[in-house]
Amino acid sequence: MADDQQLWGYTEVAKHLGISVGAARNRKNRGTLPDPDDTSIPDRPRWKPSTFQDWKPLGQGHRSDLHGNPSEPASG
Repeated sequence: MADDQQLWGYTEVAKHLGISVGAARNRKNRGTLPDPDDTSIPDRPRWKPSTFQDWKPLGQGHRSDLHGNPSEPASG
């Protein structure tokens, strides 16, 4: 396979996103990764590097559900 057609597995995706391989698997299972470009091998999804070029992961460590609207006064 040519270098420009290289596909990433969980290891490469995790490295690109700066997360563990387990976290990458969890994101895939929760549906928070892009759809794989290749699913020809069961249980081994693979992605083209270009799939992640403009893709932004949800969350990025910020849990908006834990914080109120900053423009609203805090209650309590």
